[in-house]
Amino acid sequence: MLEAMNRGALAGIRVIDLSRVLAGPYCTMLLADYGADVIKIEQPGSGDPTRQWGPPWFGEEYPAGQDLADEGTPGGSGQRESAYYLTANRNKRSLTLDLKSTEGQAIARHLIATADIVVENFMPGATAAFGLDYATLAAGQPGLIYCSITGYGQTGPYRDRPGYDFMIQAEGGVMSITGPVDGQPHKVGVAIVDISAGLFATTAILAALHHRAQTGRGQWIDVALFDAQLGWLANVASNYLVSGGPPGRYGNAHPNIVPYETFPTADGRIAVGIGSDAQWRRFCVLAGRPDLAAEPRYATNAGRVAARSELVGLLGDVFRARPSAEWLTALAAIRIPAGPINDVPTALSDPQATARDMVQTVNHPAGPLPLVGPVAKLSETPATVRAAPPLLGEHTEVILRDELGYSADAIDELRNKRVI
Repeated sequence: MLEAMNRGALAGIRVIDLSRVLAGPYCTMLLADYGADVIKIEQPGSGDPTRQWGPPWFGEEYPAGQDLADEGTPGGSGQRESAYYLTANRNKRSLTLDLKSTEGQAIARHLIATADIVVENFMPGATAAFGLDYATLAAGQPGLIYCSITGYGQTGPYRDRPGYDFMIQAEGGVMSITGPVDGQPHKVGVAIVDISAGLFATTAILAALHHRAQTGRGQWIDVALFDAQLGWLANVASNYLVSGGPPGRYGNAHPNIVPYETFPTADGRIAVGIGSDAQWRRFCVLAGRPDLAAEPRYATNAGRVAARSELVGLLGDVFRARPSAEWLTALAAIRIPAGPINDVPTALSDPQATARDMVQTVNHPAGPLPLVGPVAKLSETPATVRAAPPLLGEHTEVILRDELGYSADAIDELRNKRVI
């Protein structure tokens, strides 16, 4: 069992990562956390665009105007990396390869022939120009699992549009339900469309691996950021589809549960979620307002939703009577969900985050690098943070030499021609 734990659930699975920015790299990072060998193919000299998406930076700063390709590590990235790039690329190996060259395309096909999974996020049809599309590769490799992540998918009237998280948050409905009730639409504070698309891609790949284990056949997985956005509208979409009423913005409140939002206290603000009528009755006793529990209009959640404005106004006065810490202690004692409104530093240093090993440190050439750790905890084959996100082209030579059989002279020739 110990050997399995050290290797990970996906040990022996190889992934060729042709994706950039966030959705695809986040997907392949999760696969790497679970033990897969992920080879990230990047453009020589520049790499994943997120390597330049700073500040903030980790590692040495470059002089103004310094070309990344002039630095001395393989592929030329030096030691400075953007925090954004570090988000989604741990546990991978980096190989630089010019996919527009015939030599680069041949190397990519050679490498894919050794792999189980390809993940790419080029515009629909673009990989066909490289001979790296699913139809071409699967003709000689029927067990290949090939995942394409695009803005709008491989079909539909928008298939040829570029897709970015921000625009799809606007177009996919989430901005219309996010923000103050009487204010402007807001985006979510993180790139949730990219992250959720990466998660949907990961689960689909795992399903395809199970199917292949049963049939020997791979398949093409088509993941669209737009679809991911619509998919995680969840109960909000269902509310509309059932009722026909367009959802609005509720600020920090919940469309289906009352009280379920933030409330001002004597010295700040806390989040409180009362999710059942039994919890409501317990809360009213704690608050010294048994009259609210006895009031027929407030006795059920449906009634409280109907009387939302009036009831929330009354509860604002109730919560202002005590400081936040006192409320949080008292609510926890009667098992009513409540929490402080932490900033990011406080959340990452919370004792619960520490107990769950949610911030881990890994060695990087520039020094110890803290990263957010794996979320899912597997008892037999835990996900692990084994290696820092790679420097650009860090593993190019070893992969070409040791795994594809290229000689030193051949590698030098490829480097001189800027193929790698």
